[in-house]
Amino acid sequence: MSDIETKLAELGVTLPDAPAPAANYVPFTITGNLVHISGQISQNDDGLILGRLGENMSTEQGAIAAKQCAISLLSQVKAACGGDISRLKRVIKLNAFVNSAPDFYEQPKVVNGASDFLVEALGDAGRHARSAVGVAALPLGVAVEIDGIFEIE
Repeated sequence: MSDIETKLAELGVTLPDAPAPAANYVPFTITGNLVHISGQISQNDDGLILGRLGENMSTEQGAIAAKQCAISLLSQVKAACGGDISRLKRVIKLNAFVNSAPDFYEQPKVVNGASDFLVEALGDAGRHARSAVGVAALPLGVAVEIDGIFEIE
């Protein structure tokens, strides 16, 4: 077990199999030492995490949904690395989209669910640049979608 997987286990997280694409795209591309991960939607073992922040979902619930997106991102990195997550060097950038009611302005707090988790799991290697954008709708009605760029060895 890699150091990353050991830390994830300490946090009570087991990386699931990387989610399959839902349309005509690939889940990741690799160029040089960068892995670009396609948008990962909020889901857990019970299925999709649906909702609109500020309408039928709280900021705290949204942060949990964002954390689930981060777990899926790590699953995709692991798949991109042939199953060897220890090749992950650092998180470079996240682009986060939050399904938001028109008067909801706490997108950064929602996306902290992903950012805080990545720093907790990866230490300084989890610190990253990011965007947190409110949108009128997301695919399938999910609460959060996040894509990312990761550096690997």
